[in-house]
Amino acid sequence: MQKSSRLAACFERLRAEGRAGLFPFVTAGDPDLAFTRKLLPALARAGADGFELGVPFSDPLADGPTIQRASARALEAGTRLKDVLALVGDARRELPEAPIVLMTYYNPVIAFGEKNFAREAARAGADGVIVPDLPPEEGGPLLEAMRDFPLDAVFMLAPTSGRSRAEIVNRAGSGFIYYVGQMGVTGARDSLDAGLRGALEELRPIKNRPVLVGFGIKTPEQAADVGGYAEGVIVGSALIDAMEKEAGRAAKIEAASRYIGSLRKALEQSAAARPGGAGRSS
Repeated sequence: MQKSSRLAACFERLRAEGRAGLFPFVTAGDPDLAFTRKLLPALARAGADGFELGVPFSDPLADGPTIQRASARALEAGTRLKDVLALVGDARRELPEAPIVLMTYYNPVIAFGEKNFAREAARAGADGVIVPDLPPEEGGPLLEAMRDFPLDAVFMLAPTSGRSRAEIVNRAGSGFIYYVGQMGVTGARDSLDAGLRGALEELRPIKNRPVLVGFGIKTPEQAADVGGYAEGVIVGSALIDAMEKEAGRAAKIEAASRYIGSLRKALEQSAAARPGGAGRSS
């Protein structure tokens, strides 16, 4: 069941426009929270449809070196879960409609308290939660805590997930399905998994909500390719790579905006080139 009105409205708009959505992953507090407060609206102006906002964690087992470095910088700056929730509240002043989905590991949620976390995340204006180290079979306490709030629980599928696994994730989650496009940890790749399109086509008759693909997407061409058969793409490591090449803060935001703008342009051109537009259904 879709719970977040912002996510539902976003996917409805994307369907009407006939294109896939663009959802950057941003590590909150990298290099500090003041920078992230400026970065999010800049990326929205550049073409981002929504955000996956990462809560920095000391043992990010699903993340590769790039996002590990971003988490380390954020933690070094003192960023904690309560600060990320405050950031979401601040961001809502400039981003009243863009979906913001928190990505966090389960340990910080347990330390914060599941009910407290769900209440404060919803109060801040978050739309959903991704917890990579929490499978749906063990997600009962958090799902119960989130039940009374407009928060979607987003679970992940990977290339190794079979039909039964896909059915469990589809039944337990809401909002969208996060499909891991490459085996292993996060990180930009020069090529996509050759079986990605086929895997998503097999998932189509099972799912009842949009599928966003993350892990590995690097270039506008890759984003356009994936956007042809998924409802959206999530790009994190390549975005951080672009910012790491610049020294100054203004230059980092400018580089990030250029990169997101290039992906958005590719997604729009790809959708326009397809007969009748993308015309995808979720």
